[in-house]
Amino acid sequence: MALYEVYSHPTRIKYKTSICSKATLFMLILLALTYISPLLMAFRSQGFWLKQSTYEEQPTIRFLYEVLLIVFTGSSGSYAAWSTFPSFNSLQGDNLRIPLVAAREEDKNQDGKMDELHFNLELPLQPTEQVLSVQLILTFSYKLYKMSTFVMQSMAFLQHSSPVPGSKLYVNADLKLQQKQPLNHRGLDTRYNISVIDGTSPFASAYDLTNIIAAYRNRNVTTVLSDTSLVWLVGRATDSPFVIHAIIRYPAEVISYQPGFWEMIKFAWIQYVSILLIFLWVFERIKNFVFQNQVLATMPVSPVPPVPCYKQHHC
Repeated sequence: MALYEVYSHPTRIKYKTSICSKATLFMLILLALTYISPLLMAFRSQGFWLKQSTYEEQPTIRFLYEVLLIVFTGSSGSYAAWSTFPSFNSLQGDNLRIPLVAAREEDKNQDGKMDELHFNLELPLQPTEQVLSVQLILTFSYKLYKMSTFVMQSMAFLQHSSPVPGSKLYVNADLKLQQKQPLNHRGLDTRYNISVIDGTSPFASAYDLTNIIAAYRNRNVTTVLSDTSLVWLVGRATDSPFVIHAIIRYPAEVISYQPGFWEMIKFAWIQYVSILLIFLWVFERIKNFVFQNQVLATMPVSPVPPVPCYKQHHC
């Protein structure tokens, strides 16, 4: 009677040896190479531990209605100035000019976060004064919530000069975040939630732009005006004010942060396992070749039972 294969399964053969043998030493070396080599390769590939990562977030920015303005009106160093700080204004004497200021913020996409600031300032001048240079500071409240809660007070500094007297300065720019170090992945960070300008100080040094900018740039996280477009208009009438019109947008930011422990482990684990699978496949075939061909002396033990006899045949 013809026979056919009705079922099949692999046979597992065990190879036995003593503890103190070449086969045991071979397996220990192979085991170490299998699991340690992928770790060394992943580590040496520059990036095993995720030390820095990024995410995107629309910051919550609000204009604080703090302004400091200085305009130079002649080559002899004459100037006109004004700010929202009474102590600064009291130091200006005859150089003080009280402008007409209007500011509004818009939430264009109706997501609850402001998208841009429209700032307009009209500075009255004497008939003989001509504006050649402008220095302007605006301050903001800046907040991030997606990972860590980061809160700070920041500023936008604008400076422009021209050899030709101007009547209006038009500015269109983005308020961008600058980081010297990544933020934390969680927690509350308020180390820079302090005033950019000490408006309560009666001393002139507190309002010196070089001191303000130097202290601000010492921060690890700041904001600056980026992608700035400037238009300097000339031809001001003697009885007309000098006008500054600024549109400052608040774009979404790519925030750099330091990952937490579990995010680092997840990133490292993926790299390690991807290399380990290759080593497991290679060394498994090396072991099969060594033991099946008895390159190292071992005792093969087969679990296959004796084949039973069919009733129609003699055993």
